[in-house]
This record gives sequence, C-alpha cells and structure tokens, in this order.
Amino acid sequence: MTPTTCSNDLYTQALGYFNALKAPAAFTPGDNDWTDCDRPSNGGFKSLNRLDYERQVFFSTNFSLGQRRLAQEVQTAPLCLGENRTAVPCVENRRWTVGKVTYATLNIQGSCNNLCDTAPDQEEYAARNAANIIWMRQTFQVAKTRKSVAVMFISQGNPGWDLTDGTRAPLRDPKTLAETDGQPDGFQSFLLALRDEVIAFRKPVVYVDGDSHYHRVDRPFLDAQGRRLENFTRVETFGDNAANGTNDVNWVKVTVNPRSREVFSYQPQIVPGNRVAVPSP
Repeated sequence: MTPTTCSNDLYTQALGYFNALKAPAAFTPGDNDWTDCDRPSNGGFKSLNRLDYERQVFFSTNFSLGQRRLAQEVQTAPLCLGENRTAVPCVENRRWTVGKVTYATLNIQGSCNNLCDTAPDQEEYAARNAANIIWMRQTFQVAKTRKSVAVMFISQGNPGWDLTDGTRAPLRDPKTLAETDGQPDGFQSFLLALRDEVIAFRKPVVYVDGDSHYHRVDRPFLDAQGRRLENFTRVETFGDNAANGTNDVNWVKVTVNPRSREVFSYQPQIVPGNRVAVPSP
C-alpha cells in the first residue's frame, strides 16, 4: 500500500519501483514529494528535510536508477540550500546525451516553485532558481559542443506560458513572460533565460512537465514581439484525476529520430485498466 504522507516509506517504495525497470530510469523531484510535504495532510514535514532525504535516496551516485544504469552528469556546485540553510550541491539536476540528443532534468516545482502554499521559502527558491538557470544554459552549451541535434528538458512544475488556461497553469503575458494572476511568480526569470537560449539554439527544444494533470503537446512559447518559437515544444504528461472520475494515469511514449526534422514524435499510451468512459476490450 502506498503511504499517504511524505514518510520515508514513500521514497523507499518509489525507489523500488524505479529500480524494477529494465531500462535506465531518470527521475526529477516533484512538488508532491517535497514542496507540498509541509501541508498538514502530507505529514507536516519541513520541505527541505524531504528534499535532502530525496537527494540521499535517489541521487547519491552519478548514475540513473533502473536495472541498467546510465552515467549522468551532475550539478555538483554547491548552489542549492539544504535543511540547515547551508549551500549544498543540486545533485538532483542531471544531464546526459544519447543518440545525438542532450537531455537534462531541472528541479522546478509546482506550487509557485516554493513561493506560495503552506510554507513559502524565498531564500531556497532564489538559490535553486539561479542554479536551474545555470544548469539550463550549460546544457545548451554542452549540446552545441557535442553537436546535438536537439535538447530535452524535464521538470515537474508547469510554469505557464500564456493567458489561455488559468485552470491548469499560471497565467502569463506571453511577450514579457510576467505572471498576471496575482500569484507569486517563481518562473519568469527562468523563462526569460530559456527563451534567449531557445532562440539562439535554432534546433528543436522540448520542455517536458507535469503538475497540471492534463496531457498536451503544443507550442506556447512566444518571443518578445509575440512571434511563435517554432523550434520549441511543450509536452505535458498525464496525471491522476481519479478523484473527479477521470482517471488519467497513463504515459507518453516519445520516439527519437535524430535524422528527422522535428527529432521527436509523441504517442499517448492509454493503460487499459485505467479507462473510465471507454472500457478496454
């Protein structure tokens, strides 16, 4: 049975699931497993206590999880904060290159990226946000050096990209990238930096996020003049909506073809046992 709070047992169970996979498994933290753990319903833990614990459990080596492990580059510079408020390496931020594509994970969270909810932490956010921007910029430089044909970033948080869907993401002016819904903005500086790099890279860039529990593949990123960045794709994964009768616990298959113009193609994989409206045959 899955633990219902952010107790150590939750992470132990997750580690077992990841290591049961035959292929390399790359993991990036999400708000449900650290920034939201300070909610009373999640056990009232200190968020950084849980993130430090994740760093020990999932990121103690430079290898991925899974039965066949993949060596990864690690952000070892002490740029993030630990529970004791001292600088620690952001070891959860990883990078690897396979098949002429460079991939990187970024510790970017929902719940305003730790600037709102039960116990917001401006100091923690500022350190981690700066580290994420550095890691993102370095990833583009690595991709250029290795002559990669594309870059894919994976994070949990949905930063919001425009003014179209306030029910699922922060509302944001697509030209200035400033949040317009009155909530603390934990994403603008990162998005401004990302936009500069995407424009300069001129090859396919994909940003994979979760958080909003709604699968979509689109191109919501605009430049400062309102022109669409055609080389940028956002891929939002499925989520758990079982409570409202729509069980969207499914997954997205990404096919990578370095010789194709777009490099990536996407196919939702519907789990037959999770179908609600259309029963499996």
